[in-house]
Amino acid sequence: MKFDGAKVPAQGAAIVVIDDDPAVLNSLKFALEIEGMSVLGYRTGREVLNSSSLANTGCLVIDFRLPDMDGLEVLQKLRERKVKAPALLITSHPNQILRKRAADAGVHIVEKPLFGNVLIDSIREALSRPAAPTS
Repeated sequence: MKFDGAKVPAQGAAIVVIDDDPAVLNSLKFALEIEGMSVLGYRTGREVLNSSSLANTGCLVIDFRLPDMDGLEVLQKLRERKVKAPALLITSHPNQILRKRAADAGVHIVEKPLFGNVLIDSIREALSRPAAPTS
């Protein structure tokens, strides 16, 4: 499948999507797979943290509002485990405090609702950036 020069994850690298709403998770998974991306979906922070399938992650797409911890807490725990994949935080109506926390964590916010190709374009842009530090 050709993508007209658009960057997709390395062969076998998966986009990891974490969203507690099953309808959102399934629709994001479907949309990304249509674009030729491999996708792993999780509904909670704990579920992704218990996964053994993160070694070959291309990009993390994390909902901010999860039932067990917020998306930035999930990302921090993943970084502590040396998961270096670029990350995007999806949320509705981010306030200034959240924007600062995300910026401090080196995470780009993608606002819901996700119109058009905004998420796919953001993933491709994230994949073109250098890997995140794991401090």
